[in-house]
Amino acid sequence: MTDATVVIGSGANELVAAHYLARSGQRVVVIGQNTIDDEDASLDSGWIPPRIVRDLDFRTEGAAALRVHRPDPWMVAALPDGGRLELWNDVARSAESIRRLSPRDADRWPVFCARVARLARVLEKLYDAPPPDIMARDSAQLMRLAALAFGIRRMGRESVEDLLRVLPMPVADLLDDWFECDALKGVLGAAGIMDLCHGPRSGGTAFRLLHHHVGSAPGVFRPPVSNVRQVLRAKPGVELRRDAVARIAVREARVAAVVLASGAEIATSRVICGADPRHALLEWLDPGWLDPDFTRAVSHIRARGVAARLSLVLDRPAAFQVLCIAPSVDYLERAYDDVKYGRISRHPYLEARAKKVNDDAVVDVRIQYAPYELSEGAWDDSRRRSLGEDALKMLAQVVPDLQHSVKHWSVITPRDFEARFGFPEGQPHHAELALDQALWLRPVPGWASYRTPIPGLYLCGPATHPGGAIAGAAGANAARVVLADLRRGA
Repeated sequence: MTDATVVIGSGANELVAAHYLARSGQRVVVIGQNTIDDEDASLDSGWIPPRIVRDLDFRTEGAAALRVHRPDPWMVAALPDGGRLELWNDVARSAESIRRLSPRDADRWPVFCARVARLARVLEKLYDAPPPDIMARDSAQLMRLAALAFGIRRMGRESVEDLLRVLPMPVADLLDDWFECDALKGVLGAAGIMDLCHGPRSGGTAFRLLHHHVGSAPGVFRPPVSNVRQVLRAKPGVELRRDAVARIAVREARVAAVVLASGAEIATSRVICGADPRHALLEWLDPGWLDPDFTRAVSHIRARGVAARLSLVLDRPAAFQVLCIAPSVDYLERAYDDVKYGRISRHPYLEARAKKVNDDAVVDVRIQYAPYELSEGAWDDSRRRSLGEDALKMLAQVVPDLQHSVKHWSVITPRDFEARFGFPEGQPHHAELALDQALWLRPVPGWASYRTPIPGLYLCGPATHPGGAIAGAAGANAARVVLADLRRGA
């Protein structure tokens, strides 16, 4: 086979990178690493930067059209007294819902939304390009850093102080500064700990609240869901192959081929890999090609999965679009306490989303916290069944008719996420998106440019900047780096 650029993985990031490269005239072969079905597209959910939509010319009509779903209300919180707190895409409408619980919080809601939206726009600009090298000396990088600093300064003193103060804060402290309503703080606090082995009183969780606000309207703190992966699969220009990678061959100190599990070998001088860095760099490469310090840094990437998923198939449509059980920040913190000791939370955070898959009414339920590594016992069928039954009982307390409409259900644990989807330790972001593993520190310090120490080998998965829940951004940024290297003959 003639030399081609090989992209490993078939998620949104990998497919975006593949199509960028194909548009530049490269021959691209995409090797699908897993068997994620189309109905699991929510695994690639997140804001799609407008530049990607424009550059790749997504259709807005027809069967292959890009469809972005933003539920409205974007979240409904079950209240202990049987009521509901509804948060809408419209700030004023959410304020009226909040007013029933706290007139003071309702008055503060529009101001909070405006100030947080300004901070999220800073991240939005950072996410839409490779991360700046803060230690760079070349003029282009220095100009980028200067432009970023000038842009932040133009936001005004209040916003700059907010940014410096908020990023390292526990999300609980941020919310306590603004609100008194436990239910409101519970919904917002959950955005700070989703897929993170932290509680809302852990430092840096306010950064995660901002991360989940990027690209959304003011007052919306959950990423949208789209069919971006299916649309990219249907677009012509790249060759899609379903196979497994056995290793990445390196010869004369640079990438030479991708060896498949079938025994076939694809000769290539460029590989863009969406797999987690520990797997790609420490298992697929022959030992000895990497510096020991770099190997040590990669092996120490934190990737602690803490969320399971309950999938319900119903005999009728659910009576809700989105629903969560998060009565307060203290409730979330107590749920996290169990995970610290390797236990499944007795009262987890639940977030349920209803959807239609073919002719079935389906509800997917995030169960957080459920650790990858249990202090006692193992993830077996009995544990899965017990976790699913407990979660279903919790939902039945706030949606009484739900339990009677379930035809069948299944549970995916963090161990299952690793085995089926390649998520290390069940972590969908491949590396915890904490402040010390973000921006120019992602995936490891000194290597945030999508390049690796092996010439011709690049990373583009969610372990790279900007992380998960930003669909395709890492792939687009990685492709730009690859094309820049091609232009200068690297």
